[in-house]
Amino acid sequence: MTSTIHPPTFRSAVVSARLLPSHFISVLNAYGRSRILDTLTQGLHKGGLIITDEHGTHKFGNTEGTEVVLLRVHNPAFWTRIVVSHDIGVAEAFMQGDFTVSDLKELLNLWLDNRTTLSGLSNLVSSLFAYYSALAIKTFGRQTLGMAKGNVELAYDTSNSFFQCFLSKEMMYSCALWGDAEGGVRGDLDNGSKPGDLEAAQQRKIHSILTKARVKPGDRLLEIGSGWGAMAVAAAKLGCVVDTITLSREQMAMTEQRAAEEGVSDRVNVRVCDYRELPLEFEHAFDAVVASEMVEHVGPRDLPVFFRTLDWALKRDRAAFVITATSQPEHRWSVYQSDDFARHYHWPNSHLPSPLSIPNTIQESVPGKFVLHHLEDHGTHYPRTLREWNRRFTANFEGVVVAELRERHPELRSDTALKAFKRKWQYMFVYAEVGFARAYTNLNCWTFTRPENVSEPCA
Repeated sequence: MTSTIHPPTFRSAVVSARLLPSHFISVLNAYGRSRILDTLTQGLHKGGLIITDEHGTHKFGNTEGTEVVLLRVHNPAFWTRIVVSHDIGVAEAFMQGDFTVSDLKELLNLWLDNRTTLSGLSNLVSSLFAYYSALAIKTFGRQTLGMAKGNVELAYDTSNSFFQCFLSKEMMYSCALWGDAEGGVRGDLDNGSKPGDLEAAQQRKIHSILTKARVKPGDRLLEIGSGWGAMAVAAAKLGCVVDTITLSREQMAMTEQRAAEEGVSDRVNVRVCDYRELPLEFEHAFDAVVASEMVEHVGPRDLPVFFRTLDWALKRDRAAFVITATSQPEHRWSVYQSDDFARHYHWPNSHLPSPLSIPNTIQESVPGKFVLHHLEDHGTHYPRTLREWNRRFTANFEGVVVAELRERHPELRSDTALKAFKRKWQYMFVYAEVGFARAYTNLNCWTFTRPENVSEPCA
């Protein structure tokens, strides 16, 4: 069985290891194939799909059009994975090389276009697993200190050189903001990707957040979730004194190194600690707090604690905080969120807010302490960010990067495992791009301030 650092789902492990009797596996594969082909025949109304497997070629929808998706099945386990795991099964089949496809992005778009008529792909088994995982995440999903540390290690401690192979120079692992200078959110599609575009867009994003936080020279800023130091260093260069916290020692080391290189070590203090472990001297000490794409890791049961912590850390008057997060639109948001590809293979135990759930939770947790000043949706900026990461990953995932991965993670010394790991990331870049491009997923930025804290003199 191959490993992708993140442990596979139990269902995937069983299918990959072929632990069941061969005749039973054959029956499962045949059943899955029959059910999926029947569902596609009846439910694929938009677009066209041609599937080729060992039994022949099968056409669905409008296969005379110009945007037909071609899918070739290499392993009949493909059918079983989808039957028992639905959408996670497609991702796992891609990771394991059970199929290849002419255009992964168009395959995922095809599913979104037809998802209401392809409900037959879900069945009792996959529905029960989804229901159980959603209930477990909601009921038991408290992020203990130990769980939080383990989840960060899985998500961010792969190796610094690995993340450097696809991130921009400052290593912001979050959505960039694209401007006219880079051709906007479609600049790479219309005019091609140019060197320096991603770096410029990430700097725009950093300074946008710091502007919203209203920080000025001499202010004290708390950053929850250091990343690799880009925000902290930028704030320090503006003249702020920054305390930044992370649970990743890899990120701490990089942040301290970058602060030293930029000559701001005296204004950047990096701590390895959880937001629930802040020192007592932090009480009402900060002019602003920023947290970029971190709150998803807090978990629904701990969000009230998180916001009470912000209230405790911020000054009682004229303070602000800015948070950004991937979110679900209101029409499909629920506090019950089942395991999915992103949650299982990239950001363990994460839970997405909705645009309104954040201000509602704040009002319930610390009533009257903050007002919502601004809410933005940066979702249209994420697809290009993901495309840029994917291009860099494809170009740079080799040589020293791979050698270090194999040294640090012995399970990746197998060529099969390394290929699965690489496909996991390629799938994520496209999977997320499609979700944001279709507004199936949002990327919101919330700005909150203490009451009666005007942004500029106006009278």
